[in-house]
Amino acid sequence: MDLYSSNINLLAELEALNADVSSAYSIGPEQYATVDVKRGLRNSDGTGVIIGVTDVGSVQGYTVIDGERVPMPGRLYYRGISATDIAEAHLKDGTFGYEEAVYLLLMGRLPDRRQNALFRQVLDEARTLPAGFVEDVIFKAPAYNLMNQLSRSVLALYSYDPSPDDTSLSNMLRQSVEIVARMPLIVANAHAVMRHYLLGHSLYIHNPKPGLSLAENFLRMVRADKAYTEEEARILDMMLMLHADHGGGNNSTFTCRCVSSTGTDTYSAIAAAIGSLKGPLHGGANAKVMEMFGHIKAEVKDYKDDDELRAYLLKLLDGRAGDESGKIYGLGHAVYTVSDPRAVAIKKHARSLAAGKGRLEELELMESVERIGIELIMARKHMNIPMCANVDMYSGLIYSLLGIPVELYTPLFAIARSAGWCAHRMEEALTGNRIMRPAYRSPVARLDYIPMDER
Repeated sequence: MDLYSSNINLLAELEALNADVSSAYSIGPEQYATVDVKRGLRNSDGTGVIIGVTDVGSVQGYTVIDGERVPMPGRLYYRGISATDIAEAHLKDGTFGYEEAVYLLLMGRLPDRRQNALFRQVLDEARTLPAGFVEDVIFKAPAYNLMNQLSRSVLALYSYDPSPDDTSLSNMLRQSVEIVARMPLIVANAHAVMRHYLLGHSLYIHNPKPGLSLAENFLRMVRADKAYTEEEARILDMMLMLHADHGGGNNSTFTCRCVSSTGTDTYSAIAAAIGSLKGPLHGGANAKVMEMFGHIKAEVKDYKDDDELRAYLLKLLDGRAGDESGKIYGLGHAVYTVSDPRAVAIKKHARSLAAGKGRLEELELMESVERIGIELIMARKHMNIPMCANVDMYSGLIYSLLGIPVELYTPLFAIARSAGWCAHRMEEALTGNRIMRPAYRSPVARLDYIPMDER
């Protein structure tokens, strides 16, 4: 019997001897109410509890007038500049913009031509992994979920850094650039190893090519023939730009800042953020959206029939269909009300891409789920504030249209978000000056210790 099976059997025996073990984890809603806990770090009106100040990124989904939330179309800013404006400008000019967004987030301002060229050269030179890293770290422990592999690999980079614990600005900036440049290689290599050792496919490892954008290199590395079209690379570049940051309050960035507040190293902070993003309620939601649509296609005979689709969505909300979570993934957001600017931009470009791939019907199904699902959720929760589709509703479809396997959806999110994490990590490490330490109330009655023979 292996160690895993042995532990499972022993734990099952222990649980049988402690039939009430579940009572140790039975805090109810009433216990939160009695001590006025802001669950999820949110106020009673749904707004986030303000715990800090940041110049890196800003998310706006409503204004507050006379103490009341007033809905507005969503806005996302990087260092005060609209993220969607950055993305649209590069799409219009036919240029790749993710590297510029990284520069803006890390350096605090847009680069001029000379700065831009030099920064791209720096990224090019950083797009390599330490000698032996792939063989020693990635090959030896393949994993089905690449997010765990990515987190472990980023943490392992600590051992290859000659100054891993130096928290000076210049050193953290160097580490940040290397992390942004290296994460696509880690993901591409981990994916190749996973496909080969766990799924039985041929093994191919492609190196990045100097002079190409991150989007071009990623498509080149994960495809067996290294081929991609100009449109595919530019759409992926747009996705990277729109995912580069999302303010300091999203769970993974908050995790990064919280860990950074202890004075720890860059690799520990970024690895923690990756672990947060993996969760299906955060970055993993894009894959859950595609899984949900798989259930809809299988269970709804005619998903152009609003009544039939509505009936199935009600089953989802009741926890009687799909993954039985009671959720319609891709709908609703903690900040955005009228619209998520990222979802608006992605949906705009998804239509032409879907039409070109002969998959326009899938986009139309998503639009129907968005329209009907929002109506059902708002009615069920008696909401009077508008609700919108979030970025996860359409990002998975874009990746699917690009031929990117579902196991790469959340790692791609992490690759893009690494820029924002690193900027927030440096801001927290350099300006926070205080470890984060919120409080928890304990309602447990005080008990006496009982000696072993008297139990």
